[in-house]
Amino acid sequence: MLLSHITRFLRQWRRYNASLRELSQLGDRELSDMGISRSDIPRSAWEGSNSR
Repeated sequence: MLLSHITRFLRQWRRYNASLRELSQLGDRELSDMGISRSDIPRSAWEGSNSR
Protein backbone atom coordinates (compact mmCIF):
# COMPACT_ATOMS: atom_id res chain seq x y z
CA MET A 1 0.00 0.00 0.00
CA LEU A 2 2.73 2.47 0.97
CA LEU A 3 4.73 1.55 -2.11
CA SER A 4 1.77 2.27 -4.39
CA HIS A 5 1.31 5.72 -2.78
CA ILE A 6 4.98 6.53 -3.25
CA THR A 7 4.87 5.33 -6.86
CA ARG A 8 1.76 7.41 -7.57
CA PHE A 9 3.35 10.50 -6.01
CA LEU A 10 6.54 10.07 -8.04
CA ARG A 11 4.55 9.78 -11.26
CA GLN A 12 2.59 12.88 -10.33
CA TRP A 13 5.82 14.73 -9.52
CA ARG A 14 7.26 13.82 -12.95
CA ARG A 15 4.11 15.09 -14.68
CA TYR A 16 4.33 18.29 -12.62
CA ASN A 17 7.95 18.88 -13.62
CA ALA A 18 7.21 18.20 -17.30
CA SER A 19 4.28 20.65 -17.23
CA LEU A 20 6.36 23.21 -15.36
CA ARG A 21 9.13 23.04 -17.96
CA GLU A 22 6.69 23.23 -20.85
CA LEU A 23 4.75 26.19 -19.46
CA SER A 24 7.94 28.02 -18.50
CA GLN A 25 9.14 27.88 -22.10
CA LEU A 26 6.06 29.74 -23.35
CA GLY A 27 6.11 33.48 -23.85
CA ASP A 28 4.04 35.91 -21.82
CA ARG A 29 1.68 36.43 -24.76
CA GLU A 30 1.02 32.68 -25.12
CA LEU A 31 0.44 32.33 -21.39
CA SER A 32 -1.91 35.29 -21.44
CA ASP A 33 -3.88 33.68 -24.29
CA MET A 34 -4.40 30.66 -22.03
CA GLY A 35 -5.38 32.86 -19.08
CA ILE A 36 -2.24 32.07 -17.08
CA SER A 37 0.24 34.57 -15.70
CA ARG A 38 3.86 33.62 -15.16
CA SER A 39 3.29 33.51 -11.40
CA ASP A 40 0.44 31.00 -11.92
CA ILE A 41 2.68 28.44 -13.65
CA PRO A 42 3.51 26.31 -10.56
CA ARG A 43 -0.14 26.14 -9.48
CA SER A 44 -1.38 25.33 -12.97
CA ALA A 45 1.29 22.66 -13.44
CA TRP A 46 0.41 21.03 -10.09
CA GLU A 47 -3.32 21.08 -10.80
CA GLY A 48 -2.67 19.54 -14.19
CA SER A 49 -0.59 16.77 -12.69
CA ASN A 50 -3.41 15.90 -10.26
CA SER A 51 -6.04 15.55 -12.99
CA ARG A 52 -4.43 12.61 -14.78
